[in-house]
Amino acid sequence: MRIGIFGNEYQAGKQESIKTLFDKIWFLNGETWVEAGFYNYLSKQFAYTPEIKGVIESDTFPLDLVISLGGDGTFLRTAAWVGRQGIPVLGINTGRLGFIADIGTDEIKETLYEVFRGDYSVEERSLLELQAPLSQYGSHDFALNEIAVLKRDTSSMIAIHTYLNDEFLTTYLADGLLVATPTGSTAYSMSVNGPIIIPQANNFVLSPVAPHSLTVRPLVIPEDYCIRLKVETRNGNFLISLDGRSTIYPSESEFFIRKADFCVKIVKRTRQSFYDTLRKKLLWGTDVRPVML
Repeated sequence: MRIGIFGNEYQAGKQESIKTLFDKIWFLNGETWVEAGFYNYLSKQFAYTPEIKGVIESDTFPLDLVISLGGDGTFLRTAAWVGRQGIPVLGINTGRLGFIADIGTDEIKETLYEVFRGDYSVEERSLLELQAPLSQYGSHDFALNEIAVLKRDTSSMIAIHTYLNDEFLTTYLADGLLVATPTGSTAYSMSVNGPIIIPQANNFVLSPVAPHSLTVRPLVIPEDYCIRLKVETRNGNFLISLDGRSTIYPSESEFFIRKADFCVKIVKRTRQSFYDTLRKKLLWGTDVRPVML
């Protein structure tokens, strides 16, 4: 099995977990490829140069599986790098919460045994695609979590004129607007009181950020809708962010958001479910109140 490893450069204290990952892949006779920046980080920061088949430096790589080693942010960057290649991605969490990268470091050995014997499932997750004039994202004009339209460097709100399938919905007067996938419903969208959507739902959600009117609430829409936005600002520009990758656009810009024509394949352990993740990460059903003596 040909496995690619992508990681971040904030792995202090995770040396043993990283070494366990490489050693176990080698023990199982896997071929290991490492993203060039991460490999340089390992060699310089930890003086660790694992035995590998090669480094990944281009946008195309013939692999059977990709492992993201980090938090959800690392997973999003890895998914953007994989792009349309359809390579399944496994997320090992060395970060904090870890909703997408939900394999703990204590599960590395057992998970790799399962992967090498084919005992795992693959979930296909929808993405959002941005269609904008003078796009600066190139072939990476898609997002797994959300596309965010946000104000810049000012206390003034922005006006976001919103159309669904060419029918006017409303003008959001707010600090911003998020268009989130089911995967992204537990990320930025949840922090602005958006609903949690299970991964199998064929929906997207519009979640305003600090709207001027309290009656403006998040809206769930079918994923096959076309969203058209026109943004007006007082200071002349605003931000469009695709999973944290931000670009500045001028006021009066108009653009479209729709479902991408490909998906991200996420590797899950057979006995693992989204509901397990909710209970574990959000402490559902757990009484966290201190015990009174």
